[in-house]
Amino acid sequence: MKRLLASLCAIALASVAAFAGEYPDISIAELKKAIADKKVVVIDVNGTESYKEGHVATALNFADIKGDLASALPKDKDALVVAYCGGPSCNAYTQAAAAATKLGYTNVKHLSAGISGWTKANEPTVK
Repeated sequence: MKRLLASLCAIALASVAAFAGEYPDISIAELKKAIADKKVVVIDVNGTESYKEGHVATALNFADIKGDLASALPKDKDALVVAYCGGPSCNAYTQAAAAATKLGYTNVKHLSAGISGWTKANEPTVK
């Protein structure tokens, strides 16, 4: 019984770790550089109202593009695509990340700091 319980715990922990690592994190500094270098497509998954209140510069509103995401993304499937939502505990970003991955994009990352971390770092937002 102890072995079964230990095995189940190990499987559960591995599943959580695998999910958490599905999309690598990108730091605020790395994202700022990619934006400055014009080498990233940023997707805001916070919803239209939040997007209107303020979003990362160049970010696309996922609510506006999810129906035709393919046309909003570059032809190069190795292009950097970064999705974000509210902050570290938010997982709504996975909608955009999974949709980009399903389209064949191979360099999809997550700004886990989200818009809350972006603003806490005193980074500007666009309205």
